[in-house]
Amino acid sequence: MNRRRRSILGILVLLLALSSGCGQKPQAAPNNGAGNAEANQGSVQVPDEATPQNSDSTQGADETNAPQQMTESIEVYFTDDQMLELSKESREISYPAKQDKYLAALKALQAPSNASQFSLWGKAEFHSADFKEGTVTVDLTLPDEARLGAGGEALALDALKNTLFQFDEVQAIDVLVDGSPVDTLMGHVELTHPLVRN
Repeated sequence: MNRRRRSILGILVLLLALSSGCGQKPQAAPNNGAGNAEANQGSVQVPDEATPQNSDSTQGADETNAPQQMTESIEVYFTDDQMLELSKESREISYPAKQDKYLAALKALQAPSNASQFSLWGKAEFHSADFKEGTVTVDLTLPDEARLGAGGEALALDALKNTLFQFDEVQAIDVLVDGSPVDTLMGHVELTHPLVRN
């Protein structure tokens, strides 16, 4: 009986040793000699094949997660180099969300499409244009080089008003400089808070 148990136990130990040894062979096999280059090529090819699939799936995910741009055709206003009058130009703007429309419109004021036009807001820095209860609050910075004479300042305000008041929902515009209300933007024209639609 004892002899039989020992035999069975021995067979079980042998089977366990063989099965665990077989399972470790592929992991423990060293990459030596001539087979090394082939093994390395094989290991390099697997990630290379997987990379395009991963990048494709990532790109697909990015495309679906990226916000869709809304577009709208608007009028923007520029002047000539003599700053005598405003001229309007149709422009298409793109923005990710409805609340970004007003800032996109203001930024369109900064980029004339041809050399005969002059942007009255080209050197200003628009930080935000937030819409709430019919009023767009514009926060901007005016560096010294963005300041114009009296005629240019009046035209700049007209260009800003014409651009934002083309949106029916905008009833007033409050212009802030670096977050604070000011009496005048450039020192010539009185600025009311807010500017209201006529």
